Amino acid sequence: MSEVIQIPAPVEHIISQLNSHGYQAYAVGGCVRDSLLGRIPEDWDITTSARPEQVKAVFRRTVDTGIAHGTVTVMEGKTGYEVTTYRIDGKYEDGRHPSQVIFTPSLLEDLRRRDFTINAMAYSKEEGIVDAFGGMKDLESKVIRCVGSPIERFTEDALRILRAVRFSAQLGFEIEKDTYKAIGEIAPNLGRVSKERILTELTKLLLSDHPERIAMVYETGMAPHISRQFAAVAQPLPYISPSLPQKKSLRWAAFLQNEPEEAAVRLLKELKSDNDTINRVRILTRWCRAEILSDKTAVRRTMSQMTPELYDDLILLKESVLREEPEKEQLEEVKRLTAEIRSSRDCLYLKDLAVNGRDLIEAGITPGREVGDALEWLLEEVLKEPGKNRKETLLKLLKTR
Repeated sequence: MSEVIQIPAPVEHIISQLNSHGYQAYAVGGCVRDSLLGRIPEDWDITTSARPEQVKAVFRRTVDTGIAHGTVTVMEGKTGYEVTTYRIDGKYEDGRHPSQVIFTPSLLEDLRRRDFTINAMAYSKEEGIVDAFGGMKDLESKVIRCVGSPIERFTEDALRILRAVRFSAQLGFEIEKDTYKAIGEIAPNLGRVSKERILTELTKLLLSDHPERIAMVYETGMAPHISRQFAAVAQPLPYISPSLPQKKSLRWAAFLQNEPEEAAVRLLKELKSDNDTINRVRILTRWCRAEILSDKTAVRRTMSQMTPELYDDLILLKESVLREEPEKEQLEEVKRLTAEIRSSRDCLYLKDLAVNGRDLIEAGITPGREVGDALEWLLEEVLKEPGKNRKETLLKLLKTR
């Protein structure tokens, strides 16, 4: 594991500018961890001895993103970089946020307050890695370990217990035994954490290379404190293939594949999920275990129930859950028929019918619900026989309805 980190030029510029004004500054946290692991950091955070007003005095373009907690965003071109003053957190009275933040001149004190050893390292080109709590060793051993007392770290912020499992899943690391034990003891405190933050962590976990580690959320006793419906998910949990594309709705549908559609929707609503994800998961869980017969009419009917993108996700989901050889062979035939249907550009949706509502009204259909029913009926006829999708044919067909 190389101890030399390639810092992006804008980050190096911010650090050098702070240094030139007499302040300490380092890249810190996840960007250091990911760089050491050979991963591309999502964000580059900077920690400094300069106070917020001093940071603002050094740089021309800044944004007060978290000034009360010591964070100023420095703009380099169109990209913002968070620069945060060394700090000591006050008491966490709500089990989530410190009641006050105390600025400190000590980098060590700033690193001491962080959650896990692998996230408590800093780096600068001049000094190299600053690792006071064994983060490098834990990276090499592939271990998730709290900085200091696990009970203290988790009592400060209960979301950290879920983050421990999430990091374990993302990095493929094991959770150190005292840290793992503390997760179970602090689990009830998850009730204080917002559902939105919990959903974010669970989604990152499911999108990882080890989505099966969501089982640890149940093993550690966290599930009952996440939501009623989450706790009620049938055990044992289903297999979630890590080869599934890392799409939020697809991974959630894989996790909820054995749940009734209504239960899946209820769970995501309890976790304050966005409506688009809920609707996608609703459709995927509805059709996941439903058989698609290997004939073109059945395939067209299924395709007509969802967008092309969602249909492709459904096929991927089915591929990941089917175990019996006859079912796999049938799905392969469905995929072949799907390709033929798309190649022929068969009509699958109301918008692709050769007639519309205005045509039907002109043909004598009463405006309103009767028009909608007639269009649905015509679509069903076209799904059975795509060659009927001609205006004259459809209008004649209406007379036989």
